[in-house]
Amino acid sequence: MTIHRHKLLLSLCAAVSLAAFSPARAAESDTTTPPVATETTTTCTDGKIWSDEKKECIAPEDLKPAEKKPTEEEQKKSERRIDDKLYEAAREFAYAGQHENALRALRAAYDQEDPRILNYMGYNTRKLGNIELGMTYYKRALQKDENYILARSYMGQALLEQGDVEGARVQLVEIRDRGGESTWAYRALLQSLGGERTAY
Repeated sequence: MTIHRHKLLLSLCAAVSLAAFSPARAAESDTTTPPVATETTTTCTDGKIWSDEKKECIAPEDLKPAEKKPTEEEQKKSERRIDDKLYEAAREFAYAGQHENALRALRAAYDQEDPRILNYMGYNTRKLGNIELGMTYYKRALQKDENYILARSYMGQALLEQGDVEGARVQLVEIRDRGGESTWAYRALLQSLGGERTAY
């Protein structure tokens, strides 16, 4: 990979944090405030993502470098930055109702087993009408991180869509018992249940 291309990728993703997500923080940051609309949804078309460095829209797949970086540690950091950029683009697409474009961005991620990626694959798949496939993504996300309360919230909402009120209440209790009662994940599922708290 050329030095110019390497710098381009790092510049494109420089604003994205490398901090690990805790379940409660992930639930809050994902949903309490919508993502800021950028050129990704106001200018780009066909699921492309805006590049501040190139000042143009590029395909999600073009965020990936053509070659590995010199060291394994640097490569992992680069991949994480790119996945974060793709995840944020997917959130922006989802809030704009562009669920197919969100899925395209998510599929371009390096780590397809990241609970964030799996959860948002489930969310956008469900919004496109395939609840059962969406549920498989939620379950996979929870297999990777059973404390990922945002996935539990979305799963509970999907269960409600399937008429499984009891199953949704179980997820509400799981969120509460995992310390998430003050989070958006809990409030959103509680509201979907009509504001009815459960005693168990």
